Amino acid sequence: MENNVLAKTYNPKEVEEKWYQYWEENDLFKANTRSSKSPFSIVIPPPNVTGSLHMGHALNNTLQDILCRYKRMKGYNVLWQPGTDHAGIATQNVVEKDLASKKTDRHQIGRERFVELVWEWREKYGGIIINQLKRLGSSCDWSRERFTMDEG
Repeated sequence: MENNVLAKTYNPKEVEEKWYQYWEENDLFKANTRSSKSPFSIVIPPPNVTGSLHMGHALNNTLQDILCRYKRMKGYNVLWQPGTDHAGIATQNVVEKDLASKKTDRHQIGRERFVELVWEWREKYGGIIINQLKRLGSSCDWSRERFTMDEG
């Protein structure tokens, strides 16, 4: 006989990871390009890769998630398109501040190295942002994730 006793404490990390993994493995967030259902789509206003998400992002993405989940329950073919924004000047600014903390600047390291550092920053913080969105439970179609500097 199965033990149906509830745990004394709730472990949100364990429960949320389990269910989010299940949702992703079963493609529950993916839009179907061949679907005959009415389409509904939202493109995430892409957060800048200048750092991590704040409470405003959490609120905005929660509201979008509610709409997308509601539309799925009503039978729509939903695409919630995730992505991040390069935020050119803002990203340049945070990378320059990071360099200043190391007692150097973009002129000393040269343009090529500076551009490399900006892309490294994007890789680091873009990944953090996407993981934060997933931790929020965002039901985005991650197979369609985009970056504002992507080709095409």
